[in-house]
Amino acid sequence: QVQLEESGGGSAQAGGSLKLSCTASGNAVSGRAMGWFRQAPGNEREFVAAVSWGGATTTYSDGAKGRFTISRVKDTVTLQMNSLKPADTAVYYCSAADTVAVVSNTQWYYWGQGTQVTVSS
Repeated sequence: QVQLEESGGGSAQAGGSLKLSCTASGNAVSGRAMGWFRQAPGNEREFVAAVSWGGATTTYSDGAKGRFTISRVKDTVTLQMNSLKPADTAVYYCSAADTVAVVSNTQWYYWGQGTQVTVSS
């Protein structure tokens, strides 16, 4: 099993920054890519960014590229969000995958509770 504990989030003005962190624990953490997803009210959950098990490979959604940076130190993953927009307002979820890196058939098996990010204009 894998447990994911998120921290960070909160409120920011448009153009501001926030940082999210997620720490994984449990007996099945090893060898898993980790990532962040988000869900805004009325929308489906969407992919934001992911990092491979060793931290060498990162993947971003088009909306996150150039503004968000995902990084990883062992079992803690950080999402640094800059140049925030009101459209970034959502609940952000940390997730752990069933693969070492993100590939076409990666399945996201474990999820955190979510943390709210609110960006005001």
